[in-house]
Amino acid sequence: MENQPLVSIIMPSYNAELFIAESIESVLHQTYKNWELLITDDQSSDRTPAIVQAFSEKEPRIKFAVAEQHSGIAATRNKSLARAKGRFVAFLDNDDLWVADKLEKQVRFMLENGHAFVYSAYELMKEDGSLKGKTIKTAGVVNYNKYLKNTIIGSGTIMLDTQQTGSLLMPDNATSDDMALWCKILKDGHRAYPMKEVLMKYRVRNNSASANKLKAAKDVWLVYRKQEKLSFLYAAFCFCCYAFNAVIKRFF
Repeated sequence: MENQPLVSIIMPSYNAELFIAESIESVLHQTYKNWELLITDDQSSDRTPAIVQAFSEKEPRIKFAVAEQHSGIAATRNKSLARAKGRFVAFLDNDDLWVADKLEKQVRFMLENGHAFVYSAYELMKEDGSLKGKTIKTAGVVNYNKYLKNTIIGSGTIMLDTQQTGSLLMPDNATSDDMALWCKILKDGHRAYPMKEVLMKYRVRNNSASANKLKAAKDVWLVYRKQEKLSFLYAAFCFCCYAFNAVIKRFF
């Protein structure tokens, strides 16, 4: 593409010394070149800051900052979002990977169709980086009501056009910051449009997998009740749909 709008990539970092270099490399290998990678470290206690600092000294498109105090992933992402200059915004966690043409395909798709919000399929990989042989497929066009019942959108697969959505900040009172932001954007009347190809690899970590699933379920419930202020009955209905779709996503 001759005209390449700037893409701001938001990556939080916290105690990710084993994986963050590979995640950054997946950005460096993008075929789309007009990007900035904004990494804010949340007071890591391992070598993560030193690793990121070394990358930023070699690559001016990587912009590194350290939070003044440990404040959690939502606040960390917001610190990077406040510094973002791009028309388009994408998110990548510090242990996941993008395929090389992720940005190129999504920018083209959005410009050609005028979409404000897109997401893609993604593939699961083990902690060591080997593939699990499982792909999480897209669920068609997603509006607000559909998303409440099926939180299918992987944060590392999305791209947003801020010319249409306006400025982006994670809701302060969110327990699941990305879900709460998607709800806000979709509630404003936007829709998330699917790209069926796999554009991200999601790392499934070994530590406390069952506990993480319970926390994720709790976070979804809190977003329903505290963020979206759904009635108990409607929240319970949405939660049952969410749980059913989560099982389908995991096993089928």
